[in-house]
Amino acid sequence: MDVRFIAATNKNLTAMVKDTAFREDLFYRLNVFSIHLPPLRERREDIPFLVEHFLQQSKKAIEVSPAAMQILLRFDWPGNVRELRNVIERAAVLAEGTIIEPANLPKNLAGEFPGSTAGRTEDGRSLDDRLGEIEKGIIIEAISRAGGIQARAAQILGINQRSLWHRVKKYNIDVSSLKKLQDFRQD
Repeated sequence: MDVRFIAATNKNLTAMVKDTAFREDLFYRLNVFSIHLPPLRERREDIPFLVEHFLQQSKKAIEVSPAAMQILLRFDWPGNVRELRNVIERAAVLAEGTIIEPANLPKNLAGEFPGSTAGRTEDGRSLDDRLGEIEKGIIIEAISRAGGIQARAAQILGINQRSLWHRVKKYNIDVSSLKKLQDFRQD
């Protein structure tokens, strides 16, 4: 019989062998070829591609809004790809239409979401904070519609480019990730 084992761990087996917490002989049997894959929080550029892959496996045609994608990109993903997959599958089920919005994501990803201002005074956020989140969502949507081109997004919003640039900087919006997502969708 010809058998090949593939094993994965998030533990440092070399250190565990030194501390006698893992059997040395088993380590050398398993450690024929090692591949180090950094955690998802260290390779955020993979998130849009993984999200698209998980959505393609979904039974319904659905996509992620730019505002929701920004939330997914900012989260640290302690559960790595498995956690991202679970979040996307859950959000796809909760989405009422064909677009996953921030409200469809678990609250622990980013706290309260843009647009959730009605009757929510107990959340402790000021009106300025709430309006800022709404403005940020509108800017993200415009940049996304403009294919990541800020000059075109400024036209859509009816503001000058300098004003848009300041707002992008103020809200720490990752324009390059929105452009990559747009490029990926066009392919």
